[in-house]
Amino acid sequence: MGLSSASVSATRYHVVGRMQEPVLEAIADGLGKNTLTEIDNDVSEKTAGWTSYENPFKPDFEGSSFAVGEYLIFSLRIDKKQIPSKVVKKLYTRETEKRLAETGRERLSRNEKQAIKEQIIRDLSLRVPATPSIYDLVWRYENASLCFFSNQKAANEELETLFAKSFGLTLIRLFPYTAADMVSGLSDRERETLSALSPTILTE
Repeated sequence: MGLSSASVSATRYHVVGRMQEPVLEAIADGLGKNTLTEIDNDVSEKTAGWTSYENPFKPDFEGSSFAVGEYLIFSLRIDKKQIPSKVVKKLYTRETEKRLAETGRERLSRNEKQAIKEQIIRDLSLRVPATPSIYDLVWRYENASLCFFSNQKAANEELETLFAKSFGLTLIRLFPYTAADMVSGLSDRERETLSALSPTILTE
């Protein structure tokens, strides 16, 4: 889901920490070291990394600027391979029957069965293309705010982990409590009052 979608879901974050100067070079370095690696010709089932907002299917930033005025705009791309279990079962059954016919045995050992299944999955992983999911983000460095265009738990967790790895900064999700605590300019007394609040359970 991205900036240009007709309808969007977004998660707001507060960015904790500052980067070394020059900031744009430090961010470019973090993006470059954690750019998405393609897995179409690999046995890996999943990969995640940064890619360009302008050209998300070419996972590098060559010829693309991630800085637009005071905003930093790029994308998180998560590629996954979906191998249908019924396909695995079909090929597994075919291969076990072939092995039994070749050896004249009535059954295979547990280790043999496991080895056949693992080999089938490896072979399919090399043939099945990964399905990409792309999530855009807008980072306003100067006021430590970031908007990530997804509310999916897995995507948000991937973002938080990769962001810390890439830039050495921590993302804190903004919901009513954290927004009031971190970005509303509360006094110490008001913050103490806020911390003492407890949720109200509404019942009919």
